[in-house]
Amino acid sequence: MMNKTIIIYWSGTGNTKIMAEKIYEGLEEADIKNVFEATVNDTLKYDKIILGSPSMGNEQLEEYEFLPFFEELLPHLKNKKVALFGSYGWGDGLWMRNWVNKLKRSKANLFEEQLTIYSTPSGDEEKLCIEFGKKLNNF
Repeated sequence: MMNKTIIIYWSGTGNTKIMAEKIYEGLEEADIKNVFEATVNDTLKYDKIILGSPSMGNEQLEEYEFLPFFEELLPHLKNKKVALFGSYGWGDGLWMRNWVNKLKRSKANLFEEQLTIYSTPSGDEEKLCIEFGKKLNNF
């Protein structure tokens, strides 16, 4: 069996990548992949799936790489432990609320907290990411 936890993310400007790397620091044992390195079949071998995408366009998931991966993964997430994170530069977090609702409808076991950070994570926000990872160890 592989590691129990995987982080899969997409990052355009690097903000969500920073978040992914800091969350990874807080986890006891995990793998981390950019979405273009991930396959649905490999992802489903993990006990916990942590997904990260920034808000794009009109508050939506990145549509060329991340969204197609997520839509292929979604039907297989029933009872899977899933956590979400991402950065945004405008809006009020609608993209995250929509993402949460899609996962709830799929019957995924969604971590009760999502992590969103405006723009580039600062020192304090990087600490929040590490703490988020630590909390996920017990999820």
